[in-house]
Amino acid sequence: MEEVARLAFAGELEERKDDIPFKLIPGPTPQFRCCIYKEREIIRQRVRLAEGKAPGTEDDGNIIQVISSACEDCPISSYTVTENCQNCLGKACINACKFGAIEAGRHRSHIDPSKCKECGKCADACPYNAIAHLQRPCKFSCPVDAISYDEYGISVIDEEKCIRCGKCIHSCPFGAIGSKTWIVDVINAINSGKHVYAMLAPATEGQFGPDITMASWRKAMKELGFTEFVEVGLGGDLTAKYEAEEWREAYQEGKKKVTSCCPGFVNMVRKHYPELSDAVSTTVSPMCGVSRMIKAKDPEAVTVFIGPCLAKKSEIVDQKIEGNADYAMTYSEIRAMMRAKGVALEPVENTYQEASVFGKRFGNSGGVAAAVQQSLKESGNDIDVKVYKANGAAECKKALLLMKVGRLPEDFIEGMACDGGCVGGPSSFKDQMMAKKSRDALIKEADDRGIYKNLSNYDEDSFSMHR
Repeated sequence: MEEVARLAFAGELEERKDDIPFKLIPGPTPQFRCCIYKEREIIRQRVRLAEGKAPGTEDDGNIIQVISSACEDCPISSYTVTENCQNCLGKACINACKFGAIEAGRHRSHIDPSKCKECGKCADACPYNAIAHLQRPCKFSCPVDAISYDEYGISVIDEEKCIRCGKCIHSCPFGAIGSKTWIVDVINAINSGKHVYAMLAPATEGQFGPDITMASWRKAMKELGFTEFVEVGLGGDLTAKYEAEEWREAYQEGKKKVTSCCPGFVNMVRKHYPELSDAVSTTVSPMCGVSRMIKAKDPEAVTVFIGPCLAKKSEIVDQKIEGNADYAMTYSEIRAMMRAKGVALEPVENTYQEASVFGKRFGNSGGVAAAVQQSLKESGNDIDVKVYKANGAAECKKALLLMKVGRLPEDFIEGMACDGGCVGGPSSFKDQMMAKKSRDALIKEADDRGIYKNLSNYDEDSFSMHR
C-alpha cells in the first residue's frame, strides 16, 4: 500500500503500477512463497485491492476479498492423520467413515480430502487420538459461518452471510484475505485541491502510546494534506443525545431497540435476523453524524473516516446513508499514506478536545450505553432502562436470538461485533489490553464537560441525526 500511495501522490500510479511487483520482488530467489512468480502475482492482486478493485476479474461487491493466489498455500483437508497413527488392525477410523474417505496406508491411514465430508466420525473413533481437526483460521474466525471452500480448496466468502467484520482478514496466516481500500481516491482528492476532512475514531486514543494525542493526529493529518481534522468522539456525543430520545420513546411504548453505530452488528441484524430490522435505531453513527455536520458547513467537503474498523467501509458502500463519510480508512492504510509522504505521528500536548469523556469512550464495549444513559440523565429523563451489552459477535447473536423469540429481559441491546468494542477492531494498531493504560491516561486528561454542554458549541439544526 505504501508503494501505491507513493506513486499516487506523485501522479504516476497508472503508468508505473505494473512495476510494483518487480520492485518489491526483484528475484531471482523467492522471499516467502514457492517462487517469485507467485509472489509477484499476489502483489498484483494486492495492488488492485489498494486501488479499490477486486483482486480478480469478478467482483461481488463485497469490500472483503480473497486473494486466490495466496489462498492456494493453505491446507485443504480439515481432518488429517498424524504420526500418532499406529496403523492398528482394528481400523476403527475406516469403519467409522460412511463415505469411504479413509484407506489403510503402509505406515498410517490416509484421508482422501475429495471424499471427506468433515463429519469428524473418524477422529472420534480413533483410540490413539491420531486424527487431528485442522480448522482453517479464516473459517474458524468467522462468527456467521460465511466462509467455505471451492473445489480447489480456495476460500469463498458468502456475500449474503458476510457481515464485513473483517475478522477473517487478520486471522489468515497467509495474508490471503484483504479489503478494498480508498487510498488512491483519497490521495487524488487531496492532490486535486478538494476540501478533504480527516475524521478520527474515538477508539484511537491509546492505540499509539501515551504521548500520541488527538492533537498529534491533527498535526499529522494537516501535514499529509487534509484540510481539517475532527475528533469523531464528538459524533459519539451527537449519537448518544439522539439515540437517548429514541430509547425514551421506545421505553414508554414498551418497544425494544438495538443500537446502530456498529455496522458489523447492523449487518448481522439485517442479514441473519431480518425480522428485527425495524428495531435498529434510526439515529446515524458517530461517523455519519460528524460527516453531516462538516458537509452542512462546507458543501464541497470530502470526509474520510480513520479507525480500526473494516465494517465502516461497508456502512458507506452497503448502507448508502445520505451525507455519510465518503471514504473510510484503517490505521494501516492511513499510515501507508503517511510513510509515502514522510509524515510521522509526534508527541503533542493533549489540548485538543471536541468530545466529552462519554463520546471518547464510545469505542469501548458498554460505552454507547453509558453515553446514552448519561444523555437521558442530562435531559431530565433519568429512566431506569436495562441494557444488554453484547460484547463481541457471539454475544450479539445470543442477544438477538433472545430478542427474536421474545425472551430478552432487557429493554435495549448495545451491539458491538468486535470483542471489547471498536478498540478491539480487526485493524487496531495495538491489542486493546496493551493499549488500555495509555487510553485511560489520555482520556483522564480530558475535561469533565457533559454531552449537552459540549454539543451547545455546535449548530445541530443544520443537519439531521436520523437516517
